[in-house]
Amino acid sequence: MHTVVERELELKLVLSPERSIPVPAKLSYRTDDPYAVHITFHVGTDHPVNWTFARELLVEGVFRPCGHGDVRVWPTKSAGRSVVLMALSSPDGDALLEAPSAQISAWLERTLRVVPPGSEAEQLGIDDGLAELLSPTPADDLYLCDPWPSDESSSDER
Repeated sequence: MHTVVERELELKLVLSPERSIPVPAKLSYRTDDPYAVHITFHVGTDHPVNWTFARELLVEGVFRPCGHGDVRVWPTKSAGRSVVLMALSSPDGDALLEAPSAQISAWLERTLRVVPPGSEAEQLGIDDGLAELLSPTPADDLYLCDPWPSDESSSDER
């Protein structure tokens, strides 16, 4: 059974230091994809915009600047409130999004209770799958014996 932890919230798309617009979003975390967080932005089109990146990046970004490349996250203050900024870059463009720290932190805490840090691999069953894949089967006995007779012929065959 897989667990999903979701949270709908309103982010701000920062257009300039003086101007931002609200963007409805949904945060999702799934135990069948335990290393990732998924954010769906509803930007007034028929097709929402989806982003997926490391949960660890968002967890760290609540406390200190982190990330490079396509996703960067850092905490700051805006109008006296604690917020988390997410800078997202893609071939289609760049976006700077502002999220309330308290809501992001509360949602992340729920995901961390479901799958504690360091236990993500257990959710995927990689160790069990490898053990099953590498365990011997009766057919393996065929490979353990020499299928070709020896070049040395016995004296009975002469």
